[in-house]
Amino acid sequence: MSALAEAPARRLPVQIPQTAKAPRKRWELTVVGGIIAMVFLAPYLVMLSGAFKSRPEILKVPPTYLPTEWHPENFVTMWNTPETPLPDNLWSTIVIALGGTALALIAAVPAAYFAARSNFKLKLPFLILVLITQMLQPTVLASGLFREFVTLGLNDTYLSMILVNAAFNLSFAVWIMHSFFSSVPKEIEEAAWIDGCTRFDSLRRIMLPLVWPGIVTTIVFTFIACWNEFAASLILLPTDTNQPLTVALTKFVGQYDAAWQYVFAVSIIGILPVVILFALIEKRLVAGLTAGGVK
Repeated sequence: MSALAEAPARRLPVQIPQTAKAPRKRWELTVVGGIIAMVFLAPYLVMLSGAFKSRPEILKVPPTYLPTEWHPENFVTMWNTPETPLPDNLWSTIVIALGGTALALIAAVPAAYFAARSNFKLKLPFLILVLITQMLQPTVLASGLFREFVTLGLNDTYLSMILVNAAFNLSFAVWIMHSFFSSVPKEIEEAAWIDGCTRFDSLRRIMLPLVWPGIVTTIVFTFIACWNEFAASLILLPTDTNQPLTVALTKFVGQYDAAWQYVFAVSIIGILPVVILFALIEKRLVAGLTAGGVK
């Protein structure tokens, strides 16, 4: 009886501090999270506000955070500027980003699968060599790429930029997919072989569905890198209608003048597809970032 009577007295001091601290911790995390969110969102809010201002109001000192007179026509006028064919530039960006992402994924999946499932002697040097290519940026190789594509007759074409984007994002895609393939137990694939599956069938029907979060992660980061590419596009695509939005954006900034209201408006249009992509696959992206490192 004495032991039963003392049991609740031992538990009460442990439970009371936990319930008292829990709301405080949630309140502190909410405040910190809100501050961090505002720090990251502030530049985008300023950009959105500037897209609805006139150019004199943007340059006014002291600046105003909200437009005194709203100009939604900026989003219409920017499409009709004769110096910059924005509809063609937007189409070029979509084609190059989708093509580069698809080509990088097609090449990365079999390479990562082979590296994860085969214990060949040069496996580690192969992975290191793939990683070293990430150190080379298009800006450094711009002159060599230009001469190469001129020789091949691919200069000033979508295909040249698709190949460049796929090549410079291939190493990241291979390393991400390699970690996901390595996290899948070999026994699952061996069971598929016993049931009569070929290696290609096991890859297509067994492995790819299991590493789907890794595929989503690779697609998102590769697509964003292709969408934001600037240096190689500036050199390899001299025709205005073939250039992506990243290059077209610079046409609104001249040597002595700049149409800042159009710069902000085009920037909003440029980041909008990426924001929509993140919103649609946010859950799958988080699962992909956390699942690949667990074996």
